Amino acid sequence: MKQFVDFTGVVAPLNKSNVDTDQIIPKQYLKSIKRTGFGVTLFDQWRYLDEGQPGLDHTQRPENPDFVLNQAAYRDSSILVAGQNFGCGSSREHAPWALVEYGFKVIIAPSFADIFYINSFKNGLLLIEADATAVAHVMRAAEQQPGYTLSVSLQQQCVRDDNGFSYAFEIDPFRKMCMLEGLDDIGLTLKAVDDIKAYEQRRKAITPWMFTDLN
Repeated sequence: MKQFVDFTGVVAPLNKSNVDTDQIIPKQYLKSIKRTGFGVTLFDQWRYLDEGQPGLDHTQRPENPDFVLNQAAYRDSSILVAGQNFGCGSSREHAPWALVEYGFKVIIAPSFADIFYINSFKNGLLLIEADATAVAHVMRAAEQQPGYTLSVSLQQQCVRDDNGFSYAFEIDPFRKMCMLEGLDDIGLTLKAVDDIKAYEQRRKAITPWMFTDLN
């Protein structure tokens, strides 16, 4: 996955609690495991006026003008602020895939569902658990000031705006390291490839019968 680089982005307000993974990416799109092609169907049921199906030309579908991501000021958002328990429901990894492909890099909410939380970090999506006061401030600012931006520093573990607001967030040190270095599970394994090869050589010397080519 890509390294997380400090950035400034537009905030989109999604003033809903208990947003589940079926609302993030509906079940009819889950047949693909390519990690791509999901951004256009993010929040499909809210984003479009018709019923979405795989294979449609989504650029031709009628949009819901009332949905936040269809409004000009929020189309290029890279930060999402939402209500509590974001990402609840099933364990589909397609949910963070869709959010990342759309362009979101950070989600701020009072709480997240456990499995969604884990899946997001494994896909380079930074989740920030903030207290109710901070979430309310960001939500209100994003709603009242279309185009409102936040600067996010993972290194300093802080978000701030141009009006004096700042919030220091907590993050597990291991997850922080992985995001800063751009390491998913495969990347972490490859960092130890020399040790793995050395171990295999030692085992081969001790138990050669385990490495016999049965063919």
